[in-house]
Amino acid sequence: MHPLATFACLAAAALLLATTAGSTAQARGAVHLYVAASGRDSWSGKLAAPNAAHTDGPFATLERARDEIRQLRQAGGLPQGGVTVWLRGGVYQRQRPLELTAQDSGQPGAPIVYRAYRKERVHLVGGKLVTNLRPVRKRAVLARLDPAARPQVLQADLRALGIKDFGDAKEGGLELFFGDRRMTLARWPNQGFVTIVDVVGGQPYDIRGTWGDRVGKFTYEGDRPRRWVGEQDPWVHGYWFWDWSDQRHQVASIDPEKRVISVKPPYHGYGYRKGQWYYAYNLLSELDTPGEWYLDREAGILYFWPPAPPAEGRPLVSVLPTLVTMTDASYLTLRGLVLEATRGTAVTIRGGEHNQVVGCTLRNLGGYGVTAAGGSDHGVIGCDIYQTGNGGISLEGGDRKTLTAARHFADNNHIHHYSEWNRMYHPAIALSGVGNRATHNLIHDAPHEAIGFWGNDHLIEFNHIHHVCMESNDAGAIYCGRDWTMRGTVVRYNYLHDITGFREQGCVGVYLDDMLCGTLIWGNVFQRVTRAAFIGGGRDTVVENNIFVDCQPALHIDARALGWAGDTVDTTMKERLAAMPYQQPPWSERYPALVGILEDAPAAPKGNVVVRNICVGGSWDEIEEIARPLTRLEANLVGEEAGFLDQAHLRLRDDSPAYRMGFQRIPVERIGLHRDARRASWPVPGSSPWAPAP
Repeated sequence: MHPLATFACLAAAALLLATTAGSTAQARGAVHLYVAASGRDSWSGKLAAPNAAHTDGPFATLERARDEIRQLRQAGGLPQGGVTVWLRGGVYQRQRPLELTAQDSGQPGAPIVYRAYRKERVHLVGGKLVTNLRPVRKRAVLARLDPAARPQVLQADLRALGIKDFGDAKEGGLELFFGDRRMTLARWPNQGFVTIVDVVGGQPYDIRGTWGDRVGKFTYEGDRPRRWVGEQDPWVHGYWFWDWSDQRHQVASIDPEKRVISVKPPYHGYGYRKGQWYYAYNLLSELDTPGEWYLDREAGILYFWPPAPPAEGRPLVSVLPTLVTMTDASYLTLRGLVLEATRGTAVTIRGGEHNQVVGCTLRNLGGYGVTAAGGSDHGVIGCDIYQTGNGGISLEGGDRKTLTAARHFADNNHIHHYSEWNRMYHPAIALSGVGNRATHNLIHDAPHEAIGFWGNDHLIEFNHIHHVCMESNDAGAIYCGRDWTMRGTVVRYNYLHDITGFREQGCVGVYLDDMLCGTLIWGNVFQRVTRAAFIGGGRDTVVENNIFVDCQPALHIDARALGWAGDTVDTTMKERLAAMPYQQPPWSERYPALVGILEDAPAAPKGNVVVRNICVGGSWDEIEEIARPLTRLEANLVGEEAGFLDQAHLRLRDDSPAYRMGFQRIPVERIGLHRDARRASWPVPGSSPWAPAP
């Protein structure tokens, strides 16, 4: 059985276990413990509410429930059916992360589940409410504020609330949330960017014909920065040279007469270029609109223009670095919880096996929703993840040298408005290692990638992706690059639409960057996507049975390693090849085309296959002439009447000429979120991942 097929079977079984954990536990007589804000840790924790005499009831803390489970393990082992910890509704303002280790593990047939009680709303909060907002009285502060803001801005002494660590303006640090939404650190312009008029650092240089300057010194238009002179800690955030590489800089100086801003080193690795875009932030003088805030880190004073009366919005600042950690723990599940207001990732899993986050809402976070590193069979299922500083879910695991799969999976999640602080290369779902899976997710509204993958044999299937890469160009909704050995990933049955880049200057649907090889792009639907399927100089990729609608163009193939990217062949590419045992089993058996690559013109884009695709509207291909004779192009239906059922161009009529070419039906009805978490959405056990799903 192929490793991805095995993985699919086990993941499906794990998903079924997570979905039925509560009912199965009750059927087998599992232990039930209860936690409530009105509880006491001196009680037994066996009652869902205090008794009439108020002598027994639920625990008050998760730690007390965790320790009770430890005692059960020590006393005689876990009961058949495991333990469910029911959290009663309410807000649990955490003072520290819940730390779960190997001694807190469940086991097969006896999982440990922390979950919301019935339909009650349970919030695990990593921040503190700001309860001491007052009008601003200090004249120096009022003088710096915009006149319209002076009567609206309130201030709060955070040190009086016990908060002393604020982080810094580069990494994010403390953030403010109001009405369950992230507020904006005072900036100019309030939306979007301004452009660099010119670069004046004095160290010009050229990258493949594109000129810039190595030194962060540039001119601006207008006089707005004059008001920033004297600010405590001004910063700028920009895309300084390339449209996909941003950086935050502390401002060193502002010359309002010459209209020059200089930033502090270290300078951006690619330098600075005329016409690129940036904005300024962390500026008290720019706190000029509802929803903006500023923190005087020296005095510990928060300034905020609330968009509604403070009592209505529950102003909250992030404090804790994370909410739940699982280290070398196994068979643990978090279910039905709201996890919010941390400076980092909400749930961090390291090692262990069969841990799951199910049906949770993870929001207003400085990092990711969930990260899993190492171990096997961890899953994130049916979660809503949004307003994160980084991405949504990061799954890393498996052994590349032995091609051992980790079988981590992200299934049926709705992830949107992510990467709100670290804008580039923090996707909604990151797959790294071997044999991990992203299926049935809905992903949208983000500055950069939807799914990033690194490594081997991943499965990216049945995802609905739209309106991503909205702040970047030369970027991919689904992305990987620069390694001959990262092969075996399947990108199948996904619907990507309305992905056209920042200011519609163009990006990519599935982006196989810088000689990435051996990927299957099968049975996807691309609609209004620029460069929908992109092979950037790589080999042995199959683009088959896809539908392209109004794409500009549908297909791109180039030979960059024979041209401008040739210097990476003898350096990065060969180094990464040598790091893997590619001429020995299981590598030589799994990827036979890789065995003799160094003797087969490795820089040439050989072995790519483009067959049985449909292209309507837009344009068909953008293939570099040197790559065209090396590409197998057959039986593609381009610009002809394909016989679609409706204007959406998603379904074909039964008499479509495409079927006579061998085109196979794409199950578009199964793409995206599904209500039934137990629904079979993986390949039949034993089937090849390179074949269409049933």
